[in-house]
Amino acid sequence: MALRVIGRTFRRLRQDRQGVGAVEFAIIFPVLLALYITAFELTIGFSVYKRATHAAGTIADLVSQQVSVNKAYLKTMPDVASAIFVPYATAGLDLKISGIQVDANRVARINWSWSQSNQPPYPANSVVNLPDNLRQPNAFLVHAELTIPHTLLMFLSDAAPSMRQITIGRDYYFAKREQDPITCSDC
Repeated sequence: MALRVIGRTFRRLRQDRQGVGAVEFAIIFPVLLALYITAFELTIGFSVYKRATHAAGTIADLVSQQVSVNKAYLKTMPDVASAIFVPYATAGLDLKISGIQVDANRVARINWSWSQSNQPPYPANSVVNLPDNLRQPNAFLVHAELTIPHTLLMFLSDAAPSMRQITIGRDYYFAKREQDPITCSDC
């Protein structure tokens, strides 16, 4: 008799479909939530990366259009980057701009360089390693290097701050529009 009752109970449980949706949802929900958070973080990260690319390219292009520059002009370039990064914060943005002269022997050297700290990031006349396609004889290049820290908003929220922050960096080389090199009077 007891075995019959147990058998009927198991048959009823096997045939009962109430609550299946709730169980499936309870199993799938954490996976869906993790996918949503990952997609959100990737979207924000790619947006910041795209803005870093655009800012570095714009800064290199603006400087390459000049005949000469000075520290006062170069100090305005972080404002250009900040305008491109809106609505994202630019705290921790690091910007370096260099003028590179390639000689007739295709050797590239720093002509001048500037960073936000007002200290030249590279010594004048130091040799620079450039890709072959950029080492054209007697060319002048403007090199803009931009790095910005990006903090993950929701991913790894309990992790240490150093684990939640990634540095996004981009750099661009722009050729001078005219043949003459760009001078920097006080770099």
